[in-house]
Amino acid sequence: MASSLLSLYPRITIRDRTLLQLLDEHQVLTTGQIHRMLFRARRTCELRLRVLADLDLLERFRFFRDGGGTQPWHWTLGYNGRRFQASVHRRPELTPRASDQLVQRLSTNPHLNHLLVVNEFFVRLQAYSRRHPEARLDRWWSETTTSNQFRAVTADGHGLWSEAGMTAGFFLEADTGTEALGRVIAKLDRYAALVRDGGPRYPVLIWLGSEQREDHLHRLLRDEQPVITPVATATQNHEPADPVWLPAGEIHRVRLIELPSDHGAPTAANPNYGDDGSFQL
Repeated sequence: MASSLLSLYPRITIRDRTLLQLLDEHQVLTTGQIHRMLFRARRTCELRLRVLADLDLLERFRFFRDGGGTQPWHWTLGYNGRRFQASVHRRPELTPRASDQLVQRLSTNPHLNHLLVVNEFFVRLQAYSRRHPEARLDRWWSETTTSNQFRAVTADGHGLWSEAGMTAGFFLEADTGTEALGRVIAKLDRYAALVRDGGPRYPVLIWLGSEQREDHLHRLLRDEQPVITPVATATQNHEPADPVWLPAGEIHRVRLIELPSDHGAPTAANPNYGDDGSFQL
């Protein structure tokens, strides 16, 4: 089996490696999301994904829509893709059965839509940076990586966004309308604890599905005690890099890069800094 994987190496391009790493970190992406991030032409994207599936580097699934038709293809790592990533990161290799079980669990995960919404946020930033050379998504961490790096928080994701010579960090809370807004606000206490421990003071971005829900959230925020961590909201029908973010207590919307952002102190618990105290992406 090892020689079979080695025989695939000449067929794996740099772009393929990027995609395998993205799926290793973020579990699932749709055809459209992959196209916007990594390909110019949709047809080229579809053909390449088919080749990667034939090589068992990728696996795919989709469902019927309630109103008729089918959803887009959802892509995740196939068995050879998981083997390749295990080699890259020096992890134990999974068995074919274990790999298949991971795909089955992902496809039936009740939080699959939420995961796709979270990934869509970062996909839009990545796609924006392709159209605007002065912008760049320097860091895109999944919920798992974010929790491992920032022990005090359980954000849906974390990123560093650079534009016009500035770099801003943020934590993402993607709202799909299934959770009471009071519980969303209660999460802010953990971000405040991170700041008090010398961690970064990054804005918490709450990305909502409707303007009505956004209005309701801001009314609840006005009734809260002063929030240590900056909070800003926007709805999912807007591009996150644009001036669409409404900070709590404000009336004017600003760009993502304009939100207050502090990388925190160079302490051992702050993953923004290396052992020598220098800032690292």
